[in-house]
Amino acid sequence: MMNFRNAGILAGLALSVSAAALNAYASEPTIPPAPADFPAEGKINYVARDSILEFKALPEYHEPDWVTKNFVATGKLPPVKDRLPKEPLVFKTGNMPDGIGVYGDTMRHVIGGRPEGWNYGAGQTQGWGGIDIGLSECLTRTAPLFQVQASDTEPLPNLAKSWDWSQDGHKLTMHLVEGAKWSDGAPFNADDIMFYWEDEVIDPNVSPLGGGASPEAFGVGTTLKKVDDYTVEWTFKEAFPKQYLYTMSYPNFCPGPSHILKPKHPKYSKNTYDQFKNAFPPEFMNMPVMGAWVPVEYRSDDIIVMRRNPYYWKVDEKGDQLPYLNELHYKLSTWADRDVQAVAGSADFSNLEQPENFVASLKRAAEKTAPARLAFGPRLIGYNLRMNFSANGWGSPDERGEAIRELNRNEDFRKAVTMALDRKAIGDSLVKGPFTAIYPGGLSSGTSFYDRNSTVYYPFDLEGAKAELAKAGLKDTDGNGIVNFPAGTLGGKDVEIVMLINNQYTTDKSLAEGVVGQMEKLGLKIVINALDGAKRDDAHYAGRFDWLIQRNTTELSSVVQNTEQLAPVGPRTSWHHRAGKDDQLDLMPFEKELVDVVNKFRTSQNNDERVDLMKQYQKISTEHVNTVGLTEYPGALIVNKRFSNVPQGTPIMMFNWAEDSVIRERLWVAADKQGKYELFPEQLPGKPGDKGPIN
Repeated sequence: MMNFRNAGILAGLALSVSAAALNAYASEPTIPPAPADFPAEGKINYVARDSILEFKALPEYHEPDWVTKNFVATGKLPPVKDRLPKEPLVFKTGNMPDGIGVYGDTMRHVIGGRPEGWNYGAGQTQGWGGIDIGLSECLTRTAPLFQVQASDTEPLPNLAKSWDWSQDGHKLTMHLVEGAKWSDGAPFNADDIMFYWEDEVIDPNVSPLGGGASPEAFGVGTTLKKVDDYTVEWTFKEAFPKQYLYTMSYPNFCPGPSHILKPKHPKYSKNTYDQFKNAFPPEFMNMPVMGAWVPVEYRSDDIIVMRRNPYYWKVDEKGDQLPYLNELHYKLSTWADRDVQAVAGSADFSNLEQPENFVASLKRAAEKTAPARLAFGPRLIGYNLRMNFSANGWGSPDERGEAIRELNRNEDFRKAVTMALDRKAIGDSLVKGPFTAIYPGGLSSGTSFYDRNSTVYYPFDLEGAKAELAKAGLKDTDGNGIVNFPAGTLGGKDVEIVMLINNQYTTDKSLAEGVVGQMEKLGLKIVINALDGAKRDDAHYAGRFDWLIQRNTTELSSVVQNTEQLAPVGPRTSWHHRAGKDDQLDLMPFEKELVDVVNKFRTSQNNDERVDLMKQYQKISTEHVNTVGLTEYPGALIVNKRFSNVPQGTPIMMFNWAEDSVIRERLWVAADKQGKYELFPEQLPGKPGDKGPIN
C-alpha cells in the first residue's frame, strides 16, 4: 500500500489527518488509489436546462387513432383537448435524441421485487424496478438533470409548473399544473398536495415509501398551506433553501389520489393505520395515477401490466399526447434474471448493476446479432457497511444490541473494522477486470463533488486493525478466535454482530459473505440476517439492525438530491442514526460537524462554498469512519435496440434510476420495428377497483 510520507502527496491533502493518527498504524492513512481507466464508459451530451421542456398551450392535440375511435367517438372519453391541462407540459423536440415518435408497442421489464400494494404514500412498495416511477409524478423532477452541467442544475418543473421566492427568501409559492387530471378523470389540485403533506408526511403514524419523506427533510419548522386550487405556499425558517426543490422530486413528494385515499385514512374513517396502508392491495386494479401508465393486470408471482393513461398531461411539440408506448410489462422473476433476459432480447430494459453479470453481458452485446445495446456509465454504484449509531432506543435493542451500538460509537472499533477489510479482494470476488475500485466510504467518486485528496483511506492492515480492536477494549479472553466483551458487559460473551442484508440481490449476499470472512480474521463473529424487499426495508427503517450493507442512494452520487440523508440533520434523515421514541438524537462530536456542514451546504447560494463544504464533509466522514465503504463500480444501461430517444450516456443511477432518466414517456419504436407484445391491445384502464382494462 502507498505510504503517506513516501507518496509525496501529504502537502496536497488540504484536510490532512492528525499526526497522532498517522503514528498509530503500520500502514498509514492515505488517499484511495486512483481507479483503473474504464474505456467502455459512455459519454454524456450536455444540454441547457431550459432546452428540455416547457409549459404552453398548443394549437391542436392528437392521440392514438384507436383511442379516438373506440373511446372518444363512442362517448366513453371526452376529446383529448378536454383531457389535457390548460397548458400541458411540452417536451422539446431538440432535446429528443431521435425526435418526435410514433404510437405503439410495449416495454418489457423483468424485476425481482413483489408488490405489497398501491398505497405508496403509506409505505407500500409496488415491487420497484421502475413500477413506482411509471405511476408516480412529483412536484419537481431531477432524473433528466444528468445531462445538464452542474452550473445550470436546478430541478425541472413537473406537477409544480413554476415557483416564486418571496423577497426575504422564507416563502416559496408553487403554481401547480392547472387542469391536469388523475387517470380516472378526477381533477388534480392542491387538495392532493395537502393530503400528502398533512396526512402522510406530517402524520407520525404514516411513513411514505420514499424514506426521506419526513417533515424535517423539508426543513425543521417548515409549513405548507393551500392558497387556492392550483397554488400552495411553503414557509421555511431558512432563507432561500433551494435545496428543498430537490427533495420535492422523486421519491419524496409524489402525492397520491386524495379522492381515493382520504376516505380510507383513520382521520376521516374508522380504519386503523394498518387498514389504511393495506386498503389497496396489488389485486386492486386501475389505481388512479398521475403517471403515464396505470396498473390494469396483476398475476401473483407472474406479471404486472400497465396501460397508457388517457389523461396524461404531457405532450410533444406536435401536440401528440404522451406516452408513445401503449403498455409496460413487469415480469415478476429475479433481479439477476432481469439482466439475462434484457441481454437475450426477451426483455427490453435493465440497469446492469450486478457485477457478476458484467463479463457475459459485454460479450453478448458485442455480437452483431445482439438485440440490446449496452452502455456503461461512471462509477456511481457503491456499497457501504453502515453501523447503527443510535444508543437512544431506536429499534428497541436488547442488552446485546445496546452493547454493539456502544461499540459502533467507538472510533477505535470503527477504524479496526475498516482497516480489516481487503477491499481489492472484495471487488475481485465480484468481477475481475477494471470494473471495481477501492472505496473507503463517503461520497461516490462518480459525483462532481468528489475530491480524492479530501478522502481519508485506511489501507488493509489486519495487525493494525487488531491493535485498534484492543484499544477499544476487546480481547479474545477464551481463546476461540472471537474477541469477548469486557467482563462487566454481557458476562464477557463473544462479540456477535447481526448484519442486515437484502436477500434479493446476489451482489449484496456476495459482499456480506466477504465481510463475514474478513471480520472473522479480525475476531468478530458476524451473523447475516438476509431479508427480502419489504421486510428488509421494514427492519432498516425501524432500526432493527446492528450493521447493514446498503447500496448507495442518491445523496452520495448526486449530493444535491436528498442531501439531508448525508447526516442526521433531523430525527429521521440518516440511514443509520435516527431518534428513538423520545424523538431525540444522541450525536457524536464528528456527527455534529457533519450536520453543520450539511446544513450550510443546503442553504448556501455560493457554488464555490458548496464545493468546499463537500470537501469538508468527505474528510470528516471518512476520517471518523461514518460509514465503511466496501466497493464501487459502474453500471450499464441495457436497452433493446428497437427503442428510440434513449439519451446518450444515461447513468443507471444518479439523481434517480435510469427508468426515469431516459424519460420513458418519450421513448418510441419505429412502426417497422414494433413487436406484437401488447397483452391488452386497444384497451384503456377501467374504473378504480374494477378488474382489468376496458375496450
